[in-house]
Amino acid sequence: LPDIRRTVGMVFQDPDDQLFMPTVAEDVGFGPLNLGLAPEEVAARVHAALARVAAEHLAERPPYRLSGGEKRVVAIATVLAMEPKVLVMDEPSSGLDPRARRRLIDLLEGFEHTRLVATHDLDLAATLCERTIVLGRGRVLADRPTTDVFRDDALLEAGGLERPLGMLACPVCGAAPAQADA
Repeated sequence: LPDIRRTVGMVFQDPDDQLFMPTVAEDVGFGPLNLGLAPEEVAARVHAALARVAAEHLAERPPYRLSGGEKRVVAIATVLAMEPKVLVMDEPSSGLDPRARRRLIDLLEGFEHTRLVATHDLDLAATLCERTIVLGRGRVLADRPTTDVFRDDALLEAGGLERPLGMLACPVCGAAPAQADA
């Protein structure tokens, strides 16, 4: 298990399940500290992780005083401080307002980690994921490139899914989607 903790980082759906220390900096440093790293290395990782998610200004704040979007990026920072190769996220856009959701997507697009994302946010999947696995009734319905999944009406129907909004024509004026080939 310790080797997995060094390789795979998990961001929970509810950041309140992940944040429990008195300050953001202590939360971000919790994992590296428990790896037995020197205090200087822990401090460097905390600073780097908070900088990566543009949350340095939150370092001394208590997590319970953060907005939902701030909690989400701090939870991501707690994982980044562990320097994982794989980033696993459960419903990363859940509960976020449109602006916080866009900031999150922009942040995640810049990551070079292997990303595993469990989501019902199909626009997020279309933006972030090269490959999509569709699950239904406890089994894999498809494992294909994301664009192929979203073009397969029968598969979307079988999975109880709808094409991402970004791939639909405007319901008001009928204009084609901006990225018809996405």
